[in-house]
Amino acid sequence: MSSNYFQTTIGAQVTLQRGFDITKKQQIPGDIPVVSSGGIASYHNEAKVDGPGVVLGRKGSLGTVFYLDCPFWPHDTSLWVKDFKGNNPHFVYYFFTSIAEKLKGMDVGAANPALNRNHVHPMEVLWPIRDVQDDIVRIVGILDDKISLNIQTNQTLEQMAQSIFKSWFVDFDPVKAKMNGEQPEGMDAATASLFPEKLVESELGLIPEGWEVKPLDKVAHFQNGLALQKFRSESEEDDFLPVLKIAQLRQGYCDGKEKARSDIKESCRVYDGDMIFSWSGTLMIDLWTGGNAALNQHLFKVTSEEYNLPLYLYWTKHHLAKFQQIAKDKAVTMGHIKRGHLSESLCAIPPKALRDKMDEVLLPLINQGLNLRLQSNQLVTLRDTLLPKLLSGEIELETQEAKGE
Repeated sequence: MSSNYFQTTIGAQVTLQRGFDITKKQQIPGDIPVVSSGGIASYHNEAKVDGPGVVLGRKGSLGTVFYLDCPFWPHDTSLWVKDFKGNNPHFVYYFFTSIAEKLKGMDVGAANPALNRNHVHPMEVLWPIRDVQDDIVRIVGILDDKISLNIQTNQTLEQMAQSIFKSWFVDFDPVKAKMNGEQPEGMDAATASLFPEKLVESELGLIPEGWEVKPLDKVAHFQNGLALQKFRSESEEDDFLPVLKIAQLRQGYCDGKEKARSDIKESCRVYDGDMIFSWSGTLMIDLWTGGNAALNQHLFKVTSEEYNLPLYLYWTKHHLAKFQQIAKDKAVTMGHIKRGHLSESLCAIPPKALRDKMDEVLLPLINQGLNLRLQSNQLVTLRDTLLPKLLSGEIELETQEAKGE
């Protein structure tokens, strides 16, 4: 083993401390994050710890690790690093993320999972010297920075697309501008000519003249997933598809722990770029980028033979807040919507020439966002493959001291 790595215990390198109790009632609105086992839970006006800091899930959610570069309040449901003992805080964060599964397995709770710091401190580990830590942080940080930039760019692209859709097809801004004798803002004459100069009454209210109104379930087909426990892969040798459930939709990938036979019907197979709508529990809409998967029940795969993606994607997103409220009001165990709610949700549909123009404007934004997410998935895979090798010394970096010789 290189002299750049040595055997030690976690407790010899960092000191973990239980967080501080604070109720929602005790909190005063501010800009200090209150970090629980699930991440930033709220904001308070007082910090208990100056950043940078590392927080671990202690109660409820185990194996979660968070890095903060600002003052924060570690909640009672967490452990926080009280003393880094000269180690690079960002390296400590990467180290704990690398043993997240081990931390999950150290549950000492009964009904509620719990992690005892006195069980973490004695763990024997291989630890690099500070120069190596700094180099690991620099290299892995490059990947993390690119992933973060992709996320920010994707959010901007999505905001742009939603803003354009709302202006054109919900608020009818170009039509209203023309009714006032004005040129629609930020729009060329050819595009503006596709919008009428009059609003007419409809079952949806006032809509542009020449447009039609359709219920959401006539705009797109909402294919419910299968009860995939009936389609389990019988052996490891069988071809299989990872199961896509609500939890996997939230995290953006399938872990492969649940597998379905690959011979399920095509309408319930999911591919990158497919629109998935969780209609039960956590209601959300996403364009999937987690690879081929099998669609479980409580999820819709949304498609259309008549309309392109932007129209049915953004009309469904337009109605999402209403769907979420319906599910919340009906929640007993798991709130949901029914197909009747899709039928009751009306959409204003423009003529084909304007739909084609919408596709020309919005599809590049959507596709760029998808490509950024797919790139980020590759970067995450690279980072998660590289990090354990760097931590173990399997891939050893040249230290600054060696470079200077």
